Amino acid sequence: MTSTTKTDGTQHGLGEHSHGGAVIPQSSRGERFTSYDVEAFEVPSGREEDWRFTPTKRLRGLHDGTATATGSIRVEVEGAEVETVGRDDSRIGQGGVPADRVAAQAWSSFTEASIVTIPKETRPEPITVTVHGPGAGEVAFGHLQVRAEQFAEAVVILDYRGSGVLADNVEFVVADSARLSVVSVHDWADDATQVSSEHVGLGRDSVFRHLAVTLGGDLVRVNTTVNYGDKGGDAELLGLYFADAGQHLEHRMLVDHSVSHCRSNVLYKGALQGDSAHAVWIGDVLIRAAAEATDTYELNRNLVLTEGARADSVPNLEIETGEIEGAGHASATGRFDDEQLFYLRSRGIPEDQARRLVVRGFFGEILQKITVPEVRERLEAAIEEELAVVGA
Repeated sequence: MTSTTKTDGTQHGLGEHSHGGAVIPQSSRGERFTSYDVEAFEVPSGREEDWRFTPTKRLRGLHDGTATATGSIRVEVEGAEVETVGRDDSRIGQGGVPADRVAAQAWSSFTEASIVTIPKETRPEPITVTVHGPGAGEVAFGHLQVRAEQFAEAVVILDYRGSGVLADNVEFVVADSARLSVVSVHDWADDATQVSSEHVGLGRDSVFRHLAVTLGGDLVRVNTTVNYGDKGGDAELLGLYFADAGQHLEHRMLVDHSVSHCRSNVLYKGALQGDSAHAVWIGDVLIRAAAEATDTYELNRNLVLTEGARADSVPNLEIETGEIEGAGHASATGRFDDEQLFYLRSRGIPEDQARRLVVRGFFGEILQKITVPEVRERLEAAIEEELAVVGA
């Protein structure tokens, strides 16, 4: 049995969007083209399904080949050893292959890659990987791989900071029976642009937990793909983003269930405020014919705080077998709950404070899942700074 379900969860008049002309339809995710060769991909026009929400004019030439490296990133690692290798290292590419032109450009253009390895059967203290941008007005391409060897268990904080334009590929390779938890924080300066492709490769009975936090930058687009190499893989993808006036924050993901008895859970939440604040969330889950006993669910929720902000949310679920444990998806975009505000105000809480309390509660479910206190406190403080202007 083969079935395909596609649902557009956009609400409040936030309809489909294209940059002129008809949208080029997308075929099955199982037929997605991948290549290391940048010229194998056509230059995005903005009408393709994969690019129709992205303002290509703000990509600083990353999509059409006009952007060339004028600087470099700086990678600092605390709590683990890091290797600097060339593209000829046999480990590079084990996480996945580029699926769009920018990712292929980043692959073709990086000069050295950083590999962080968690040795087998070890449980180190949390590891911090800080990626500093190339600097204002500079362009860089990067490649990072984090490897958790068999029976290893680790928490990695991936922290993006600074200015500039960056296209990069990030690989998370999780070996059999390993557990890897990653918190990716995109806390760029206001002028920064990042287009990042994350490739996740899961071994037998491996567990991957990922929390993506996106707060800064002019334009940040993160594309995450999860591939299962054997039975028993378990992936949880969480996300938190807060878009201010003029910001474009875009998160795309593909969870490719290609083998049986695997699990995935996706939960992203975002808030938006200010004129032309734009958030995009595209969630694709593919359950192939061989992926029997799959258990999956994805959910995206957006809270629009002011007029002039826009959220596009599209969950897609493609199923090629009926022999599954469960599969579902949902999406909602809305404004403040008037009843919640009324309840808080009726107890003497001023409206501006009441609005901030509602947003804190909205994000609380995800923040509670951060197991590193220092990281959780930092993100709570950053959200408080955002909330300081809510209702102002």
